[in-house]
Amino acid sequence: MTRAWHLAGLDTADVERLAELVALKLKAGDAVLLRGDLGAGKTTLARALIRALLADADAEVPSPTFPIVQPYVTPRLAVGHFDLYRIADPGDLVEVGFEEALAGGAAIVEWPDRAEDDMPADRLEIAIDAGPAPSLRNLVLTGLGSWAPRLERIRLIHGFLSRALPQGTRLERISYLQGDASARSYARVCASGTSLVLMDAPRMPDGPPVLNGLPYSRIAHLAEDVGPFVAIGQALAAAGVSAPAIHAADLEQGLLLLEDLGDLTFGRALEVGVPQGRLWGAAVDLLLRLRRTPLPDVLPLPGGAVYRLPRFDGTALGIEIDLILDWYWPEVKGGPAPDAIRQELRALWAPVLDRLLAEPPGLFLRDFHSPNLFWLPERPPGAQVGVIDFQDALAEPWALDLVSLLQDARIDVPVEIETAERERYLREVARLEPGFDRERFLATYAAFGAQRNTRLIGLWVRLLRRDGKPGYLRHMSRTWDYLGRNLAHPDLAALKAWYEVHFSETLRQTTIRI
Repeated sequence: MTRAWHLAGLDTADVERLAELVALKLKAGDAVLLRGDLGAGKTTLARALIRALLADADAEVPSPTFPIVQPYVTPRLAVGHFDLYRIADPGDLVEVGFEEALAGGAAIVEWPDRAEDDMPADRLEIAIDAGPAPSLRNLVLTGLGSWAPRLERIRLIHGFLSRALPQGTRLERISYLQGDASARSYARVCASGTSLVLMDAPRMPDGPPVLNGLPYSRIAHLAEDVGPFVAIGQALAAAGVSAPAIHAADLEQGLLLLEDLGDLTFGRALEVGVPQGRLWGAAVDLLLRLRRTPLPDVLPLPGGAVYRLPRFDGTALGIEIDLILDWYWPEVKGGPAPDAIRQELRALWAPVLDRLLAEPPGLFLRDFHSPNLFWLPERPPGAQVGVIDFQDALAEPWALDLVSLLQDARIDVPVEIETAERERYLREVARLEPGFDRERFLATYAAFGAQRNTRLIGLWVRLLRRDGKPGYLRHMSRTWDYLGRNLAHPDLAALKAWYEVHFSETLRQTTIRI
């Protein structure tokens, strides 16, 4: 598979922005081959690409002409900058570590024709030659193999930004932003002194079927395009919530240009000294605000379409519970969970899930926790918490987001803060809603908290073993602690007994080998 893209009359700034777009899609194993005569601008492009990966626009990037290769360790991956002009034989590639560079990172190659037969089949080629004026360049980008769809995506993003930004706006920088575990990716776009965020979320094909011929994304009602983000974001903004304003949208291609809420997530706010009680209290205030001004059942989309919040699927909840048996059980017990154990756990959870699914719907933003919450102290009270990653929201009980917040999977929430903020929430709701059933709310809170943390215990191991992401294991002890808080509810006594029998305190503290 091959894809080509021609660009004419680019100045130095244009070439740098193009390099930054390429950097967004670069990953380990990639080779970027730069072709052109002496003085064509290959080194300028290579330096821009390396600086984008280093996230340092002023980084010193020397020419690799004499050492042949200049290695870099960037925040995302290792990269080797190769200049093959002086190699005497293609076999010299072995001596300069070209294969090792591709095995552990990416390679940027000037003069690739010196070892043409040894270049990988999957690659991005960029040919540079003189443009219509001395300071301008013409470029031809060719994506081969796995690079063909990525190059097409870069072309679409380039066109989207050209249309989305006001005429006369000068792009100053495009930089990678760390995203979530989904297929979405993000970049910060600086243009004429304004900072915006690009969301790149192409419609993804369904994954493998997991039950009754359906993939998990369908069963769990995960957003398949950017439409839900737009619809829910507009509704949240109308309710006075600091969701990112949408500056431009291409729903068909899955591209959004959003307000930049900054870098002060709740985790970073804690690091700079903002009291945890203040942050979590403000987030509880936001949930109370949403409860007072619930979203309508049907949300409008651009072009006259509408979006309706889905409900939970009991099957999805059950699949998530199974993760503790699919991944954690074999890790700490040395073998797969017996079918009898699996059936026993499902039988104990069945009435709990039935009660949970029977609860009247409210709003469940679904990922209402520290990585997706921003502290915006310059804004007025009530708008100081920014919210992102709400595209998978459901019409589910109000208690669910409160659990996600007060039992944050990635940051310790002391039981004192959890109890105090939950009680404050309950008092305020009881004041505003005559007939509010406090005990029913607490039972729902505990049931979902137990389901959520059961899922996470299995998920942390899956992220290690299947996805090669060991960092999530640091959350394991915290997750078991939260699960214990939930299982203390009287309605979950039978489940508590099962967990105590099959996952003793010793097993819960088992050090998982990385």
